[in-house]
Amino acid sequence: MPNNLLEHINNPADLRLLDEAQLPQLAQELRDFIINIVATKEGHLGASLGVVELTIALHYVFNTPEDLLVWDVGHQAYGHKILTERRTIFHTNRQLGGISGFPKRSESIYDTFGVGHSSTSISAALGMAIASNLKGDFEKQHIAVIGDASIASGMAFEGLNHAGVTDANLLVILNDNAIGIDPSVGALKKYLTSVKEGKNPKQNNMIRSLNFDYSGPIDGNDIFAVIKELKRLQKIKGPKFLHLITTKGKGLQQAEENQVKYHAPGKFDATTGEIIPKSEENLPPKYQDVFGLTILDLAKKNEKIVGITPAMPSGSSLKFMMDAFPKRAFDVGIAEQHAVTLSAGMATQGMIVYCNIYSTFLQRAYDQVIHDVALQNLPVIFCLDRAGLVGEDGATHHGVFDLAYLRCIPNLIIYAPSNEIDLQNILYTSQLGLNHPIAIRYPRGRGVINDWERLHLGKYEKLEIGKAKLLKSGSKVAILSTGSIGNNVTLALAKIEDPENFAHYDFAFVKPLDEKELHTIFNQFETIITVEDGVIKGGFGSAILEFAATHHYTPKIQLLGIPDTFIEQGSIDELQQYCKISVDSLEITFSSY
Repeated sequence: MPNNLLEHINNPADLRLLDEAQLPQLAQELRDFIINIVATKEGHLGASLGVVELTIALHYVFNTPEDLLVWDVGHQAYGHKILTERRTIFHTNRQLGGISGFPKRSESIYDTFGVGHSSTSISAALGMAIASNLKGDFEKQHIAVIGDASIASGMAFEGLNHAGVTDANLLVILNDNAIGIDPSVGALKKYLTSVKEGKNPKQNNMIRSLNFDYSGPIDGNDIFAVIKELKRLQKIKGPKFLHLITTKGKGLQQAEENQVKYHAPGKFDATTGEIIPKSEENLPPKYQDVFGLTILDLAKKNEKIVGITPAMPSGSSLKFMMDAFPKRAFDVGIAEQHAVTLSAGMATQGMIVYCNIYSTFLQRAYDQVIHDVALQNLPVIFCLDRAGLVGEDGATHHGVFDLAYLRCIPNLIIYAPSNEIDLQNILYTSQLGLNHPIAIRYPRGRGVINDWERLHLGKYEKLEIGKAKLLKSGSKVAILSTGSIGNNVTLALAKIEDPENFAHYDFAFVKPLDEKELHTIFNQFETIITVEDGVIKGGFGSAILEFAATHHYTPKIQLLGIPDTFIEQGSIDELQQYCKISVDSLEITFSSY
């Protein structure tokens, strides 16, 4: 056999020239390639390692890109990208100007559907399959690869429910490894486990009951078994379902043994698998840990407090409370709509509910926020982690729309802390009893206060709802910021030649706005600059413009924030620079006044 097969494979047509007996060697090379690049460039690791054999088998058996392959979420699509004309540029993965960390239609004809959020693959592939039937193409294959964590989501069931009453040429492949980012949860997970262990009677098969041709479970890391089964299913018409058992992190011992940590491990030693430690000494805490440790502290003192997260216990740091109070903190799986309405139901019974959802994922439960929470004025406390620009995950994950999509909802309070103390104080204030629901948005990454936990945790101050703060006095220009991006404003003002010209106000409350303070500002200043790390259209700056128009003020107003375009991947610093809200960009803007 040639020493290196992978370097001669640029696309699936090259792959299909190989003898089937060569494919285990290719699988090893592909695994090594992924490990070597992710070790230095960072990214999602375990998911792609687990589906190397499946990835090769799919492109070997099916005639991609004519046959349409849809990956769910896309964490597991690195092998797919490498085999589909992107091997030589894979080192640019998740970098500014490089390839996306997720499948993306504009990037490749092999990426049939753009993803980043879960549970969309079955509906998308079914849509493609029905379209093929309508065009008279009954031979084209349509394959959706979905994980056991994603299939528990309501949307996946909606797709299965529809597919089962069609004659669509659809193959759903369940990549069952019992873990998403954190371990999978729920009754469906228990059902799949009983199927894997042979404890579920064949006549009880729920997938078969939905009119799917069900096969499996088979070993998804046995490439010959997978190819044999795919070739058999290729000849069967109508909706089909293949249950594969895989090992997340396959081929790297540490990634197999610690699947949560190696989902996206950061930099690591490609040979030993050991994660290269980052010095965390004397660093400010992550905002997620400020949330997690604060809610745990509050929950110890208030037994009505409950926590809810849709499949992000580690990422949100709700895990601290889940470990301490397992009956009062819930991971409900990838089910954002359910998480919000579950919170609403609990709130009707007097519970104090902290519903922690990433900003970008709350988009998936927008109707529930309006209809089930705000319309009924239930005091659910939404904690929106990863608000603003999140960096290398790119357009699917930036939490930049929340201020705009939440600001228009009646009854909803919106708060964006500028630092860790503000965050712990609003979490404390919220459980004292609010008359309305509240959304608290805070960024990915670290805060600004060293030794926060020792110096500040547990020392709370009740905040006045709707109050803005003057951070710095000035004579000519008023800068109004909301949230942690205000720290960039402070740093920029410290660098300019005439800082005395600029006043800086922190409008942590985007709703309700501090109108008393705004009247003072508009009567005092002829120039106002607003700064936010959300979209300019409809965001905080828009609220200031609305206030000015309503009260017939006519100063010069400049809005700074995220422009009206989808922001791709890159480091947070690079993306802030692009959006002109980095410290350097703000310094240039302020110096022009």
